[in-house]
Amino acid sequence: MKTRIIIAILAVSGIFAAQGTQAAEQRGLIMANTCHSCHGTDGHSVGAMPSIAGKSPDYITDALMRFRDGKKPSTVMARIAKGFTDAEIKALATYFAKQ
Repeated sequence: MKTRIIIAILAVSGIFAAQGTQAAEQRGLIMANTCHSCHGTDGHSVGAMPSIAGKSPDYITDALMRFRDGKKPSTVMARIAKGFTDAEIKALATYFAKQ
């Protein structure tokens, strides 16, 4: 009986974890839409702005946090990144790393 209860709890936990992951991915997609105007569709730039698609999550996270914290100079990104929470930065980094 205990084994069945434990299995049921683990199964439900897995479902909620998967939903949490899907929600984070969806949030990253929604937030990334604002990046497309400068960095191109899905982060593939065709102009002077750097492409961010396929960069590692660590690279994107570091860059956004440095912009946000005023440690990386920019014309626009510092103002944009100031509004991001750590969770939002992680969601963006995850999204663009997969592009």
